[in-house]
Amino acid sequence: MNTSVQSISLSGLILAFLPTLFVLGILFRWSLNAGTALYAVVRMLIQLLLIGYLLIYIFSADHPGIIISVITVMLVAASWIALRPLKNRPPHLYWKALGAIFLGGIPTLVLVTQVVLAIQPWFLPRYFIPLAGMIFASCMNTVSVAAERFEAECADARPYIDARNTALQAALIPVTNSLFAVGLVSLPGMMTGQILSGISPLVATQYQIVVMCMIFGASGISATLYLVLAKPRS
Repeated sequence: MNTSVQSISLSGLILAFLPTLFVLGILFRWSLNAGTALYAVVRMLIQLLLIGYLLIYIFSADHPGIIISVITVMLVAASWIALRPLKNRPPHLYWKALGAIFLGGIPTLVLVTQVVLAIQPWFLPRYFIPLAGMIFASCMNTVSVAAERFEAECADARPYIDARNTALQAALIPVTNSLFAVGLVSLPGMMTGQILSGISPLVATQYQIVVMCMIFGASGISATLYLVLAKPRS
């Protein structure tokens, strides 16, 4: 099996933006806030270029303090971004989002890296950082949907229990759909990357099973905790 990964030329990278430019054109034509989407694309490009160079340093580092610092930044950023859709964002909600993502994500990350994979050393960057990123990103998205839907339900004067349950069901739709679709409609990024690098599809499948379980579990726990913490005071 060929274990080399084909590099992407600069022209190929530019061509990959064509569908994105097409969508941006539609948004601009229909007056649908194309500026926000354009800003998101530019920010994505800058962030990925920066993290690409930063990961070279992080992966070569042999100090747990660096990894813990990176994890802390990821957690803070995830909790901040999670509440972006809300109309009202009082400071205490950020702490609740941070607590929910921390309590849902960190134990799951520890379970996967230290028990399931048993990586050595415990902070091995090439495992720890990508897995943490997948967990926190999924928790962030689920908490974001839960928070937005919970706010909308409360604005309609729904009882807390009803608002909580509706918000949790809505928040879990994307990750639940991914469980239905994986292997049938889509090959997730991690699995695809491993296959492209030449790893056996069976080994890639085992890793993807772990990833799907950790994402569903961490996301569900984080969304649940946020909704519990966000309960209005009587």
